[in-house]
Amino acid sequence: MAAYGLYTHIASNKVRSMVLLAGLFVLIYVLVFAGALIAEVVLDTDRSVDYYIAAASRDLVKAFPIATIASGLWIVIAYFFHQNLIDAVTGGHDVSRTEQPRLYNLLENLCISRGIPMPKLKMMESDALNAFATGLNQRQYSITVTTGLLRSLNDQEMEAVLGHELTHIRNGDVQLMVIAVIIAGVVGFFGEMFFRIFFRSNWSFGGGGGSSSSSSSSSSSSSSRDSKGGGGGAVVIVILAVALIMLAWGLSLVVRFALSRSRELLADAGSVELTKNPDAMISALRKIENRGELEGATSAVMEMCIDNPREGFADLFATHPSIDSRVKALVQFAGGHDIGRMKSLGPTNEANTGSPQSRADAPAQPPATPPSSPWGKVLSPWGRR
Repeated sequence: MAAYGLYTHIASNKVRSMVLLAGLFVLIYVLVFAGALIAEVVLDTDRSVDYYIAAASRDLVKAFPIATIASGLWIVIAYFFHQNLIDAVTGGHDVSRTEQPRLYNLLENLCISRGIPMPKLKMMESDALNAFATGLNQRQYSITVTTGLLRSLNDQEMEAVLGHELTHIRNGDVQLMVIAVIIAGVVGFFGEMFFRIFFRSNWSFGGGGGSSSSSSSSSSSSSSRDSKGGGGGAVVIVILAVALIMLAWGLSLVVRFALSRSRELLADAGSVELTKNPDAMISALRKIENRGELEGATSAVMEMCIDNPREGFADLFATHPSIDSRVKALVQFAGGHDIGRMKSLGPTNEANTGSPQSRADAPAQPPATPPSSPWGKVLSPWGRR
């Protein structure tokens, strides 16, 4: 079976998945330690910083088995039920050949031609033009397509999109994205829980005593703080705990943004190798451009889609390369033809089996030595390895 994806990218995704899973447990322990710090301060506000850290460390050791079991349980639940959660958010549902013969046949023929096990096929009712793949193993893999995409793309364009999603499955991008969502979900949940408990409580550093009692016992409390070496220790510890929670919470989100955006370029390349039609991939991307927003979908779901129109600050946190850069790569390294941005979509002839653009004006031969491509040092996936 011909390879359609860079082996180094696949191996890298497997390593990243293991690292991310290990990082999940580390972030959970950080959150537990931060919670223990806050608990110790709540129990006694007049201790030193060293005392609080030592006490929280002992609490962490005691809670270590519980935190580990809870994290493992979360992973097990996500492993078996993540697709149900995604379907609940997007409204996706399984479709058969009888329900969607055109789409089903396109995916089946594509899989049969390359000996690829066929994933489940799902549809979601939306006018948006988008698609995404999910799953953690061969039995769970599925490709979800919006009804708007099916209406707007012709057969070859639809085949290119399906090839793109199949490449994500083959390259391990799907597993990596699901694991990243699991990490962000569990850390975000506990982080938000700590913040809600802390900031919505009426607890104060001074213990909540009245003004009359504070004036009558000022000398005794002052001597007590001095004898315990406290004073400002509680304030320092609370600031440290909040900083640790924010750090863990922030890192859980950065995990998703840290995933290489080259995965989309690789999936575009894999689609071209599967279909042998770069023009279809380019035409599909141009139609999808700025039309892929899924209303009500979480950011985690949008990051799995073929295009994510939600951009981060100054494109710094964008999870996908721009459509222009992806089209430029396909033109430069696959010999495709850019049809330019589409202001509106005309009616699509679903029976159309021709290329989105005539191949008569395509270059006769690709350059003998392709230039360095965005997919690494290896020659572009449609060239010789």
